[in-house]
Amino acid sequence: VQLQASGGGLVQPGGSLRLSCVASGFRINTYAIGWFRQAAGKEREAVSCMSNMRTSTYYADSVKGRFTASRDSDKNTAYLQMNSLKPDDTAVYYCATTCEVDAPHDIWGQGTLVTVSS
Repeated sequence: VQLQASGGGLVQPGGSLRLSCVASGFRINTYAIGWFRQAAGKEREAVSCMSNMRTSTYYADSVKGRFTASRDSDKNTAYLQMNSLKPDDTAVYYCATTCEVDAPHDIWGQGTLVTVSS
């Protein structure tokens, strides 16, 4: 039972990346899926949260209008589409089966580094 995050990399300001979070051992549409990030020297913060009840998705104010979370049940994968990236978006991004920042008993992916720099 695990989540595997990928898709990070180096991108110029204004660019786009799509992060993927592949679930194995469970069905991803049966859990809430949160995306989080942690920049160097800062605390982890929630970026978005999709409930498993098909209600509205939460986005942090800092990414609202630029990031879009989604999931594909057939591929058992969640995605975070990130557009208009800014240097402040530089961080390690994590996916998890929770919308809580401090939830050690939930399933967390290993993190993928996003660097926004010219």
